[in-house]
Amino acid sequence: MAQPYVRAATILLLAASFACSSSEFQSTPEDRAALFEYIYDATLEREAFSPVKDSILGIDIADEMSRFRDELTEAETAEELYYALVKISNARKDRHLSVSLIDGGLTLSDTAGTYQSNYPVSGSTVLHAPITFAADFGGGPPHPTDLAAVDYAVFVADYAEDIGNHIIGEPPIVGDEVITVNGMSIADYVAAVEPYRRYSTTNGFWWQFATWLPQLSRQFPPSVYKEQLELELQRGDGTQYQLALPYVDPSTISWSGFGERHYPDFDFIYSTESYDLYLSDRYPVVLLSWHGFREDLVEATDRLMAYASEHDLLDHALIVDATRSRGGSLGAYAVRRLSPKPFKTTFGNLKISDASTLFAEGMRLRYSDSDARYPAPELDDGSWLVDWIETDVAAAIANGDAYTNNVPFKNAHAPRDSDGIIQPADVHFTGPMICWFSPRGGSHLDQFASIVVDNELAYTMGMPAGGYSNTWEWEEDLMFPISGKPVVQFMWSIGHSIRPNGEILEGNPALVDEYIPVTRENYESYHTDLLRRSLARLGY
Repeated sequence: MAQPYVRAATILLLAASFACSSSEFQSTPEDRAALFEYIYDATLEREAFSPVKDSILGIDIADEMSRFRDELTEAETAEELYYALVKISNARKDRHLSVSLIDGGLTLSDTAGTYQSNYPVSGSTVLHAPITFAADFGGGPPHPTDLAAVDYAVFVADYAEDIGNHIIGEPPIVGDEVITVNGMSIADYVAAVEPYRRYSTTNGFWWQFATWLPQLSRQFPPSVYKEQLELELQRGDGTQYQLALPYVDPSTISWSGFGERHYPDFDFIYSTESYDLYLSDRYPVVLLSWHGFREDLVEATDRLMAYASEHDLLDHALIVDATRSRGGSLGAYAVRRLSPKPFKTTFGNLKISDASTLFAEGMRLRYSDSDARYPAPELDDGSWLVDWIETDVAAAIANGDAYTNNVPFKNAHAPRDSDGIIQPADVHFTGPMICWFSPRGGSHLDQFASIVVDNELAYTMGMPAGGYSNTWEWEEDLMFPISGKPVVQFMWSIGHSIRPNGEILEGNPALVDEYIPVTRENYESYHTDLLRRSLARLGY
């Protein structure tokens, strides 16, 4: 059994500003080898592996982690050690799990090299070239596996209004394909950065890869970057040309606005943190541009229902555009009001390991003496979760079980003995619902998508969500096993999210009814096209 070196801590930002020289890096090959063995053993014991994800991606996580053992042991600088740890962590292919810097642990110099000295990457700030990209998913199925096998491309999605100030010649055109990045073919560049990216599905990787391509950050090691972003692009007629773009403060960029969401014949009504509301004079349809299941979800959902009741909208059809949504929590609270049908919510469990007792005690103390956990009477005030911890979790630990029982997700919406069936709220929409998804987001968005799909609450379009969701995570400040010196914070996924259909959700997003991939051809009209298709399905 792995012995925990534990100190609860808030995750520090990866890009916090530190400075060190190679001479300040002190550890021995023996200590680094022992560190790998500790991480390896702890992962096999603690990690709530997703067999369905491993099968889809065709990986053996133990073997994948072992590929980087020598790289960790032979690291000669703090930077080399840090990025070896990132690779080891990312071998698990889990979008949620990161490696973070901690006080007294590894420190990093400006990771893009000395030329970055005038543009320090500090705090949560990254630098950005005045261009953005998107992935063309037209060459792959809804559930692709091999990164190298899919016939995907990356293309220009938008650029700064003043891009002419940064280049010589004609500006790029939306849809121009990226052929090389910093002197590497796109295939070689993907292979170079893939080990440093956190993702749970192939489509999720490609979506995020396109997003991060024009950014300068500590996500990738210095070898990936040049002083400028050097590109070779190809127009639709086959003409190739080169661009060299500077990295600048992203707050100084005014974007041209290509690819923004447009909803013809729908008018903006109001905005919340969780969604924007749109209505139409032509169609009896409510359209929600969904941002995520944010901290205002309960308040924002109650506001929506009050507005819909006051304006006689409850019998309208509902379109939920979640193509650019983030995660959050309490999605079932919204579903109770968006759909007239009963539904089964997601479930979750906890893997029993050396971390379970400390985790359970921490959760019990956190919620036993607190005020109501959630801002609504129908949600857990802490008693449901504590009851599960003090009964089922305690019994599983005592019995040495592999996992606890499955219970409604974090007991937020129902107690441990519930079947997870949730009834519609007293006030709810009664019309048909259509939802749009994409690989951009995941986590609680994936849970929302699985509730909608597995319970057949809506017709779904677009692409599956990012496919990353777990119930619980464990964060630990790693120490070198021999010297005891702090290194980094490492994370483990220690519980499954269970879809309403009974399948593990991690790496296994719910498929949409109508797969409509983003491509170079439809990028600028994508949301307009989804809206047109949705209205046609509704009979308009």
